[in-house]
Amino acid sequence: MNHQEILDILNFRHACKEFDSSKKISKSDFDVILKAGQLSPSSMGIEPWKFLVIENEALRNELAPLSWGGKVQIPSCSHLIILLSRNASDLKHNSAYIDYLLRDVKQMPNETIEGFKGIMKSIEDTRFNNDERAILNYSCLQTYLAAANMMTVAAMENIDSCPIGGYDQQAVENLLVSRGLLDKDHFYLTLMIAFGYRKNEAKPKSRQPLESIVEWVK
Repeated sequence: MNHQEILDILNFRHACKEFDSSKKISKSDFDVILKAGQLSPSSMGIEPWKFLVIENEALRNELAPLSWGGKVQIPSCSHLIILLSRNASDLKHNSAYIDYLLRDVKQMPNETIEGFKGIMKSIEDTRFNNDERAILNYSCLQTYLAAANMMTVAAMENIDSCPIGGYDQQAVENLLVSRGLLDKDHFYLTLMIAFGYRKNEAKPKSRQPLESIVEWVK
């Protein structure tokens, strides 16, 4: 892939305002999008995310009016992902989740685990001042990295997307809780992304000049 092909992919991606509801993303293509989320970077490899793929049409119809940023996109998209971020209690150095991640997923030896947890404790004490809201914000920022990766990989497959952050937080959370899809003791509703194929052509991108946003420090 050359430089122009990379730029073409980035220019292809846009916040799609309406999808062609007659076109569906294949399972193999969508699996790659999900793998892009799974393989995304996260600070200290904490993977603080969970992806709900909402296939249930009735639930999507309930979500649409609660999402002023997705009233058209949610009913018309091929696939809808709701991204959840782990709460602060799960991301503290002595949590059951961190212990599971280090022992079972990363399979670290005990001495490495203790050293890793020590570093996490230091970060909690210094960077975050043990502020749970700050830790949750940090968790959500990591989840946005996964969101960006999924949308970029989708664009590589000529699949459109739209990140949806405009919704009634409390109403959507209540709906997900009522369906047994959100455990607020462990997860926080962070973002939705609609995927599919555009119904209309996108307008050309407008961006600030590169020299306005980049400063070289030598």
